[in-house]
Amino acid sequence: MVSPVTQKLPMGIWALGFVSLLMDVSSEMIHALLPAFLVSVLGASMVTVGVIEGLGEATASLTKMISGWVSDRLGKRKFLAVLGYGISALSKPLFALAPGASWILGARLADRLGKGIRGAPRDALVGDLAPPHLWGAAYGLRQSLDTVGAFAGPLLAIALMAWSADDFRLVFWLAMLPALMAVGVLVLAVKEPARPPADKLPRLPIQWRDVAAIGGKFWGVIAIGAVLTLARFSEAFLILRAQDAGLPLAWLPAVLVVMNVVYSVTAYPMGALSDRVGKRMILGAGFGVLIIADLVLAGAPDFWWVLAGAALWGLHMGMTQGLLATLVAATAPAPLRGSAFGVFHLVTGIALLVASVIAGLLWDSAGPAATFFGGAVFTAMGLAGAMMLVGRRV
Repeated sequence: MVSPVTQKLPMGIWALGFVSLLMDVSSEMIHALLPAFLVSVLGASMVTVGVIEGLGEATASLTKMISGWVSDRLGKRKFLAVLGYGISALSKPLFALAPGASWILGARLADRLGKGIRGAPRDALVGDLAPPHLWGAAYGLRQSLDTVGAFAGPLLAIALMAWSADDFRLVFWLAMLPALMAVGVLVLAVKEPARPPADKLPRLPIQWRDVAAIGGKFWGVIAIGAVLTLARFSEAFLILRAQDAGLPLAWLPAVLVVMNVVYSVTAYPMGALSDRVGKRMILGAGFGVLIIADLVLAGAPDFWWVLAGAALWGLHMGMTQGLLATLVAATAPAPLRGSAFGVFHLVTGIALLVASVIAGLLWDSAGPAATFFGGAVFTAMGLAGAMMLVGRRV
């Protein structure tokens, strides 16, 4: 049943949510199988997996900073979103054609380049379309629909792997179809509100003093996001943890299904709840859930426990990811909102690169348990910092 709050949200928010849903179906059809494809078919090491994942996300994050600034400067966000989604759609065949890990790296960088171009303008567009008192609901709704795609994609991958007798490359080819549909919905169904281009923003290159001027509360949010990302490395390691625990190859996408089902059903309620009760308590609880998830994954004796850990990981995501986006929107001036999201994604992307490389090194040197114990330690540090940085009124 649709709540009165979601009925009040502009149709453009719903359309952006379905664009995210379709692109996530496409991306997760590949991402759910890519770690096993790299390790089992192409013979890559865990460190290689971490480097590919980390470099991909760092590329997306660097691009988000530039595209967010450009969207503020031009007063236009939809064009950049269409460009980014289009690049990601056209990158999908590269995964199917890849003969080795270096080709996968190129495909992953192209896909994440597209994500980077679209990310900050799209997030800022949500803030432009929705009234401020419904930002929590708007970002939560978009995140929930995005996450529906994030579990529908792995489910589709499981079905296609069973139907095709584990033909990775065929699944990668078919992933292009929902990506093209996402571009079509964005072009036809999202209308950007008119807004004048900002005439007082700095010219490239972006100057540190101009970014720093966004405000102290914003930088507190950046610090929390960075530490949280250090604690939450790439989900590729969840998939590899399930394979290590004995989950059959064709069923590995079930890990992301479980995680994203929980993520999807909790993101919107948590966003709406934060509009009423504040951010501090929910954010702190989200950190606590991640600590429990890491400990479960570190000690999991079989793949059922890995699935339980993945469910807790998804609960943590639902409690924190939309909330962090809301905090960025709330602490940045409207003319600099795109730039603020770009800075946020840049910092968290660098943190994810570091976290994923460390995770791969810990796995190769000390085993999977060390990877997740390390995540629990970073999360505990982040919890302490978050409680100091997020005021009760934020």
